[in-house]
Amino acid sequence: MRTVDDKRISRDPIRLATTSDASLLADLGARTFYEAFAALISEGDMAAYLVASFTSAGLAAQIADRLSLFLIAETDGVAVGYAHLCPTQPPACVDGPSPVQLVRLYVLKKRYGHGVGSSLMATCLSEASKRGYQTLWLSSWEINQRANSFYRKWGFEPVGNQDFVVGHDVQHDVILSRKI
Repeated sequence: MRTVDDKRISRDPIRLATTSDASLLADLGARTFYEAFAALISEGDMAAYLVASFTSAGLAAQIADRLSLFLIAETDGVAVGYAHLCPTQPPACVDGPSPVQLVRLYVLKKRYGHGVGSSLMATCLSEASKRGYQTLWLSSWEINQRANSFYRKWGFEPVGNQDFVVGHDVQHDVILSRKI
């Protein structure tokens, strides 16, 4: 199901990640997070978050979890983005049935505007539906206008707020949800 203008859907292939992709995802995750937020987060807080969040061992364990789903978007055989779905316990403000969290949807800056994010989102919605989930939720930094606009275009609506810690920096995220 494609809910956004099909011209914006990338034709780049998307594949399921395996544990052998853990290092790739650690590098890609750290790079995309840094590209998106380095100008807004102190160097120390950024470094602490990247070290804590993007380890090969940690990602290998998450990929091995049968409930987790990692999708990798590639252009000419090179990974340019990824998404991670996991049925985590949602906050109380997410009240839709059978929820699954979109934990991450990251795309390299050089691929912004090329439909990679839309392809990942369409695949996430399709895969979540196949697995019986009925509600997709996520959190997004309240000042990340590009991402928040993208999520609105995909039918997500704000349902609450939560804090998100990057190093010592406590940020404020909006929680978004939509039916699948």
